[in-house]
Amino acid sequence: MSRRGNCHDNAVAESFFSNLKNEVTHHTVYEDQQSALAAITAYIDVYYNQQRLHQTLGYRTPAEVEKMHRCT
Repeated sequence: MSRRGNCHDNAVAESFFSNLKNEVTHHTVYEDQQSALAAITAYIDVYYNQQRLHQTLGYRTPAEVEKMHRCT
């Protein structure tokens, strides 16, 4: 966590949670905690990290960027 009044450290986390809420949980009622957890896990593991292009990563996925850094 950043110091009080320093919003730049939290910008990435705030953006992620905004996307998560808008793309997964907004206007959705889950039967139980396990189904909500499964939906959120699938969003993060499958879509967010493997398929969704990120502007700050040069319109690449986090998995592509990570793979590039492991190969160098």
